Amino acid sequence: MQHRPQRRPGPGTPRLGSADLRVLFLGSSLTYNHDMPLVVQAFAREVGKSVEAVTVAKGGFSFEDHCNRGAALSTIRKSNWNFVVMQQGPSTLPASRRNMREWGRRLAGHIREAGARPALYMVWPGEDRLTYFDEVRTSYQLAAEDVDGMMIPAGEAWRAAWRRDPNIPLYRKDREHPSPTGSFLVALSIFGMLFSRSPVGLPARVRLSNGTFAQVPPGLATILQESAAEANETYGRR
Repeated sequence: MQHRPQRRPGPGTPRLGSADLRVLFLGSSLTYNHDMPLVVQAFAREVGKSVEAVTVAKGGFSFEDHCNRGAALSTIRKSNWNFVVMQQGPSTLPASRRNMREWGRRLAGHIREAGARPALYMVWPGEDRLTYFDEVRTSYQLAAEDVDGMMIPAGEAWRAAWRRDPNIPLYRKDREHPSPTGSFLVALSIFGMLFSRSPVGLPARVRLSNGTFAQVPPGLATILQESAAEANETYGRR
């Protein structure tokens, strides 16, 4: 998978066809790394479903940033989305959690006005702060409850994978961003939540709409699929 963001929508209206789901991804580099939204789209195609995916993401952006600058609000208004998948950083400190919840409510207001449902994509702490996983989950759970939104427990899928094999390389070398394997696992969790189905049985290699491939070894794919299914069942909010 290539390490570049997807093409982002310009000033015009995104042209969405008759897809089963229309999904807008709002976030930071934790969303666009390794073309993760296109991996979700490819998983859907493998089960006979279609996803129109558009990404508005910039490195380091928070919900507050998306509310105050960039193309998020105009993109929300211009198309008939089913879900808007929202992501910011871990938000474990009290001040950052308050900020996340406040601006999550504001952003969700725009999403609801446009007829879509907000979906909170839980991330993970940096590799040097692994004891903060519970705090990350709590922040995203509260933010999802605030807006009656979906909670996608991708970060908990990482923990479930490490319980199966603690040597799975989910981080990049910077110990913060996801590796291609980490993004593959995130996409499994998001796919499972958006379609209310288990990701177990999906292929280990999928072709993306930009012509690249997302792939992991078959045995690892099974571990990741089972981990995403476990996390979604245990912590997901539909």
